[in-house]
Amino acid sequence: MPIVNFHLVAGSSTPEQDERLLRRASVLYAEVLESPIERVRAFITSHDPEQSAVAGELVSVGAQHAPFFEFIVLEGRPLEQRHRLIAAFTDLLVEVLGVRREAVRGCCRRVDPEDWGIGGQPASALRSKEIDARAAVAGKSS
Repeated sequence: MPIVNFHLVAGSSTPEQDERLLRRASVLYAEVLESPIERVRAFITSHDPEQSAVAGELVSVGAQHAPFFEFIVLEGRPLEQRHRLIAAFTDLLVEVLGVRREAVRGCCRRVDPEDWGIGGQPASALRSKEIDARAAVAGKSS
């Protein structure tokens, strides 16, 4: 289920940087969530510079590129993991694209396992043992 989407301005990165970003983000996601990498999905969504603004200025007329990322996890993932991903995806964008850290924005979206589908089945059914195990650990740490 782990999915990350990097929103980048078209032309702000090379194909090599894109590949590096996607590959490293995938490995990172799998490591932090202790999830098989086969479950990870990573995307780049490109936005036209003429349709992108930073601080009220169009990127096409000189505004700096300010990437945004969003990632999805099933509800119940620990706050520590979510915060690690926010920091790590930010670090990755800074390292790979050379953008200013303070310009990067990111968001974690938590999805109820009943509302997430895997191969046409709800994650609540397919991943019930994993979900129950996370809930048990969260209950012990409260």
